[in-house]
Amino acid sequence: MCLAIPVEVLSIDSATDQACVSLDGVRKDVSLALVEGVEVGDYVLVHVGYALNRISPEEAEETLRLMRAISAYAEDETSPGSHT
Repeated sequence: MCLAIPVEVLSIDSATDQACVSLDGVRKDVSLALVEGVEVGDYVLVHVGYALNRISPEEAEETLRLMRAISAYAEDETSPGSHT
């Protein structure tokens, strides 16, 4: 299974076709080689260092909300005393 994560584009270096992106304050450089027309402020789906597609801010937020909910649920299920 592959997972692509929505991130916001903070800056673009057109000379290297790289973007600095952010997710919850964590910044990373990713390649824009596979996606055309990306601009600062756009949201892109990233998998293993490559932006795969642009998505709307609404779609990005909904996806992140669902991922956070799943993470919180998983943490609750593995916490001590959760199966008593």
